[in-house]
Amino acid sequence: MNNTSKRLESLDALRGFDLFLLVGLEAVMHALDGAIDTPWFDRLMWCFTHVDWEGFSSWDLVMPLFMFMSGITIPFALARYKHEGNRGVAYRRIIKRVVLLWLFGMICQGNLLGLNPDRIYLYSNTLQAIAMGYLISSILYLNTSVRTQVIVAIMLLFTFWGCMEWIQVGSYGGGCYTPEGNLAEWIDCTVLGRFRDGASMSEIGEVVFASWYSYTWVLSSMTFGVTTLTGMFAGHILKSNSTDPLRKFYYLLVIGIALIVIGWLWGLQMPIIKKLWTSSMVLVSSGYCFVLMALFYWLIDYKGCNKHIGWLKVYGMNSIVAYMLATCVNFSSVSRSLFYGLQQYVGDFYPALIAISNAIIIYLILWIMYRQKVFLKI
Repeated sequence: MNNTSKRLESLDALRGFDLFLLVGLEAVMHALDGAIDTPWFDRLMWCFTHVDWEGFSSWDLVMPLFMFMSGITIPFALARYKHEGNRGVAYRRIIKRVVLLWLFGMICQGNLLGLNPDRIYLYSNTLQAIAMGYLISSILYLNTSVRTQVIVAIMLLFTFWGCMEWIQVGSYGGGCYTPEGNLAEWIDCTVLGRFRDGASMSEIGEVVFASWYSYTWVLSSMTFGVTTLTGMFAGHILKSNSTDPLRKFYYLLVIGIALIVIGWLWGLQMPIIKKLWTSSMVLVSSGYCFVLMALFYWLIDYKGCNKHIGWLKVYGMNSIVAYMLATCVNFSSVSRSLFYGLQQYVGDFYPALIAISNAIIIYLILWIMYRQKVFLKI
């Protein structure tokens, strides 16, 4: 078993697994879904599809896991600043990371590269949710004890719940959790206005919000912070030199199971809705993240089964690059120019072939960066 002073390979492997699902497998599976018209494949696709509103699927775990993993790294990355008292350097590092993640998020989903002021969106992407969660968690890590961090996390969960339950503005809120009537929806429309994802200006100068868009961000920033905080709590456990390695596995596993049970029970009153990032959803998703982290830690760092995880580390050690390549760069033109002649032979499977080719191109770029030890660190 690796000493905690060494890099925990399970962190990179789990992050890589998450990114492989997101940038490698998702597009391939959805392309195959268009070619394979069978009931068993339709049932399998549930694992790769977000629920429309209430509930939770395995695919709804991808974004929370990304955020959870960013929280795990905080005790490892900021410990020396906390103990040495050099907070100024730490704050500069935090601000730099938050700003870069925010800009990357605007590039990925905010239409920043479109250079059209009428189509730029301020707060609409996973990377920006990570930035907000990281900001909350890292400041708490530097200035408070673990006990205080847990108390703040609980307070944020109940504050979000209280706002959603008891604050009512016109027809919004007051315990309403519908896409069009919840309080978080009203806050996003009011605060972000024209800069909300999907919003546009009418000919008479009024903001028109897209009826299909129901993700919320501003009020949900509180619960983004809790998701990252739960990852930070896992990081505390993993970094501890006074805790037996096997005990770390049990701590992670038991906490994960407890959060899952509490989250689903809370979901009986407060719906589990990923698009709102409800408090119950945070507990359920963080619970699953704890369990996954426990299993990866036990298998890779405790049991030493790390011979075949190199391909996961290729994704995991350049996760931001992987995400941005998949989100911002259209490799289909390259793939179609190489394989256009095969379309007549593979028929409905041609989109899957293109998706596989795109995934291979992204992996090759990441592999070259990994081999050359080029890692984007922000």
